[in-house]
Amino acid sequence: MVTFADRAAAPAHVLVRVVDRESVLLNLETEQYFGLDETGTRMWQLITASPSIDAAYLELLAEFDVEPELLKTNLTELLSRLKENGLIQVLPADVGKAAAI
Repeated sequence: MVTFADRAAAPAHVLVRVVDRESVLLNLETEQYFGLDETGTRMWQLITASPSIDAAYLELLAEFDVEPELLKTNLTELLSRLKENGLIQVLPADVGKAAAI
């Protein structure tokens, strides 16, 4: 299950190409490809670059004129599909970060 406290990362076996604000994701292990429209592409960019999915969600809320619950539902659905198809890794937000001294 994906929680918004987690963070998302693109696995090494996923190739992403953005063309005219839309994108194609290719899972090199399964040889399946997936297309994302402009909104899905922006979601992908933010969830894979943000420190947490919640941070990406808040940025999306600021960028798009959308009801918060609708965005949360759509983002959760996209995350689930991406995870099911091996296109993202979902990790705890603090995994891979250096500890503060």
